[in-house]
Amino acid sequence: MLTTHFHFFCCKEAMMEIRNTVDQKALVVRLTTRASELPRVFGEAYGEIMAYMGRKGINLSGRAFALYHNTDMENLDIEIGWTIDQDDSGEGRIKFRVIPGGKVVYALHKGPYSTLENTYNKVMAFIKEKEIKTTEWMYEVYLNSPENTPEEELKTEIYFPISE
Repeated sequence: MLTTHFHFFCCKEAMMEIRNTVDQKALVVRLTTRASELPRVFGEAYGEIMAYMGRKGINLSGRAFALYHNTDMENLDIEIGWTIDQDDSGEGRIKFRVIPGGKVVYALHKGPYSTLENTYNKVMAFIKEKEIKTTEWMYEVYLNSPENTPEEELKTEIYFPISE
């Protein structure tokens, strides 16, 4: 995600940052699933999106992400996607969308996905402490892949858009 820095804050053991982001074009598959099914549905959705991008000749220079519309771990409403640098019409369950830019609370998680909750707890404490109002949706951007990166070196960016 292209960003410009706004303010840095230190919150105990984690650095939190308020950033300004720009609109990001993306291809997504939106679905509802249990959190326990995420590894499987991520693999299926990313495979579907990558195959579509290959057929259409869309540049693979973007990033994988997941946009969460709720936090119900038994019934997650999620968009699994890939950022792209062009408009597209999508096909079947693959849809084109724009992730709106604006101010966000940002954090970088380094380590296994199984420890993301620790970073989320710090982010939520930061948001509460600073009395920041956020949207009902948030997203994660995956800077590398568990397919070719040791889990302790995985990097996940966390974005909570701020309500204006």
